[in-house]
Amino acid sequence: MPYTISGKNIEVTEGLRNAVMDKLGKLERYFTPETEIIVTLSVEKERQKIEVTIPVKGGIIRSEQVSNDMYVSIDLVEEVIERQLRKYKNKIIDKHQDGGNFRKEFIDKEVEDDEEIKIIRTKHFGMKPMFPEDACVQMELLGHNFFVFRNAETDEVNVVYKRKGNTYGLIEPEV
Repeated sequence: MPYTISGKNIEVTEGLRNAVMDKLGKLERYFTPETEIIVTLSVEKERQKIEVTIPVKGGIIRSEQVSNDMYVSIDLVEEVIERQLRKYKNKIIDKHQDGGNFRKEFIDKEVEDDEEIKIIRTKHFGMKPMFPEDACVQMELLGHNFFVFRNAETDEVNVVYKRKGNTYGLIEPEV
């Protein structure tokens, strides 16, 4: 499989290159030999980030992992991609699609249901109207990274969420 490994604010040393190829080399059993793996390593402050993109028929398999150690990030990204591959395989089988970039052995292998989505808890709570800024404060007080509320201006259900860089996002329904 061809690898494209690049770095942003980091020199891609032979050790890093070997670690990426060893860890992501485990994915070769899933793909045809011509499938390309695009890897970007970057450092921002003390965050060591790896982004992996694998173009496949009908979409992409992508993961981004951040930690204090690049080698830990590399380990994490491989686990996430394997989980995504199992979900993608189920989608292909459910829709009776062609496997595209995937090896026939991977598609034909029995489907494991360990990644089935299971809702294990339901919460009910009253939503008093509030402004988005107040919802952000409430979210911070609760220590969550999103908060569902009724917007006092529009009387619709909205969601505020925490973004990178200590900023916030607001999700509003389209009418």
